[in-house]
Amino acid sequence: MFKKILIANRGEIACRVIKTAQKLGIATVAVYSDADRDALHVKMADEAVHIGPPPANQSYIVIDKILDAIKQTGADAVHPGYGFLSENPLFAEALRAAEVTFIGPPPKAIEAMGDKITSKKIAAAAGVSTVPGHMGLIEDAEEAVRIAQQIGYPVMIKASAGGGGKGMRIAWNDEEAREGFQLSRNEAKSSFGDDRIFIEKFVTQPRHIEIQVLGDLHGNVVYLGERECSIQRRNQKIIEEAPSPFLDEATRKAMGEQAVALAKAVGYASAGTVEFIVDGDRNFYFLEMNTRLQVEHPVTELITGLDLVEEMIRVAAGEPLRITQEDVKLNGWAIESRLYAEDPFRNFLPSIGRLKRYRPPVEGQQEDGTIVRNDTGVFEGGEISMYYDPMIAKLCTWAPDRITAIDAMSRALDDFEVEGIGHNLPFLSAVMQQERFRQGALTTAYIAEEFPEGFQGVSAGLDETRKLAAVAAFMHVRAEKRAVQISGAMANHARKVPTNWVVTLGGNELPVRTEAGEGDTLNVVFDDGTVAVSSDWLPGRNHASFLVDGERIGVKTASAGQGWRLRWRGIDEVARVRTPRIAELARLMPEKLPPDTSKMLLCPMPGVITSVAVKVGDTVEDGQVLCTVEAMKMENVLRAERRGVVKSISAEPGMSLAVDELIMEFE
Repeated sequence: MFKKILIANRGEIACRVIKTAQKLGIATVAVYSDADRDALHVKMADEAVHIGPPPANQSYIVIDKILDAIKQTGADAVHPGYGFLSENPLFAEALRAAEVTFIGPPPKAIEAMGDKITSKKIAAAAGVSTVPGHMGLIEDAEEAVRIAQQIGYPVMIKASAGGGGKGMRIAWNDEEAREGFQLSRNEAKSSFGDDRIFIEKFVTQPRHIEIQVLGDLHGNVVYLGERECSIQRRNQKIIEEAPSPFLDEATRKAMGEQAVALAKAVGYASAGTVEFIVDGDRNFYFLEMNTRLQVEHPVTELITGLDLVEEMIRVAAGEPLRITQEDVKLNGWAIESRLYAEDPFRNFLPSIGRLKRYRPPVEGQQEDGTIVRNDTGVFEGGEISMYYDPMIAKLCTWAPDRITAIDAMSRALDDFEVEGIGHNLPFLSAVMQQERFRQGALTTAYIAEEFPEGFQGVSAGLDETRKLAAVAAFMHVRAEKRAVQISGAMANHARKVPTNWVVTLGGNELPVRTEAGEGDTLNVVFDDGTVAVSSDWLPGRNHASFLVDGERIGVKTASAGQGWRLRWRGIDEVARVRTPRIAELARLMPEKLPPDTSKMLLCPMPGVITSVAVKVGDTVEDGQVLCTVEAMKMENVLRAERRGVVKSISAEPGMSLAVDELIMEFE
């Protein structure tokens, strides 16, 4: 077994590998850029080596710098994690030449499967079902259009190298094919240093289902079931689960056997994933093979009981697999939610800054038998940088069945506190409550279909409004009683706390009466019934568990002027609790209108202006490209929303802008 492993990665996956290495008694080495000097993976490792400036192409993906770190520390093996150098055959070969073990598949397998065009040819030869498409490289945008026309729209334009949703665009017509080709090529070159592009047919109503395989150096390969990864945004997975709610046992077996056949065809050893697109009739087509550990591997670990990182280490050390296909049993259901530093209220644009508050839910087995797991690479007070992937954490839950796992995820998301940056927790919570998701009716177009106008938050229904109104009344009365106690002690007098209130929440006014119940319970009496609320909440707390008519709900709380900001299940509302007279007067107050920014183009995210497509005096049309902003390795095209004339331009290529900073103004 190895004595010291260097992790050629950062963030969550580096921390994940370190945990398993520590369990096995193996020393670890972290590498870090200037931006990651104080990162969690650096703190967790036994040693750490600085490798350069923040941009990945000057640090994490520079092979010579990783080799130098190996020499400095004497590491005898390297785990690449995912992304960066994990699927770079030149890196694996360089390690082999340095007599350092690569904890991953053989370089030839990486090379064969890392190129999407070559991999499809190998898959077809191995008897694996493949998607129709153009197997050659595309030279320019006009050739891309001709090929797309031959295949038939819609088509998927994809980078031949890399993954993670980078360098991928769907085109439904010639214009989108032309533009998508250039954007995909730019992203591919920026992310992977390889701008080769190919095109394939886009399967409508598709599900993205992948098979986890595990092979050793002795020719043994098994498949460990599947993962459903259909809920995606910009081809980037957001919610995954294992197993899939769609597959039957026959399809699972057929997909698994084809995945194993492909792995054997390329002499695969280590953990890997064969990705398929599956249509509504359970026909499946090979997409690609990821020759590395997947981001979503925890859900497979939760339903199989295996530690995939440990298995990778043991395989790299020359050990045969400890399981056969007959040993693989899928137990229960697991859900993974990717917590991203992306603002769902701004079309999921990246957010950067300091994590002023970061409090994950309690991990491990819960009172009801479910399991909560949180894989992360950040900590409270740490910085979310613009240089890397925006993922903050991967929150997972396990339960004996799918609905119970979803409910466990809802509670875990309710208990997850993140402040200081924009993040997608409200969106994840909203999806967990959607009936379509709970029924398992998923496709890769789920987000576009369910949120066609973007995510606007969740509007509280009658039941949710009553619960939150009761919580707000409980909080207000407790705060008032606390104030009475303080004033009584200081001024030798006391005032009575009223019992009649009006709770204003989400445009609704709810008259209530509060009555003391048993213990610390407060009975909140509405016109049509009573809700009993109890909690250990105290003023100043940011989160608390409330027992509302016997149901435990976790609510994020904060004082908001004369009210209380309450966040729960994707709902974000300010509840104001007033006496009837003050509520009557409040209705007479004028509403403050937001400033008019309709003639301004503001930067929707922190990023770098890579191009400006117009100049002062130009007349622009609705939908016309104005500029491009690069943030967290993704290019974002900003377009005109209406016809207008450019009055002034405040930004130029190369400038770094903050959120809402002015780019240009219109007459």
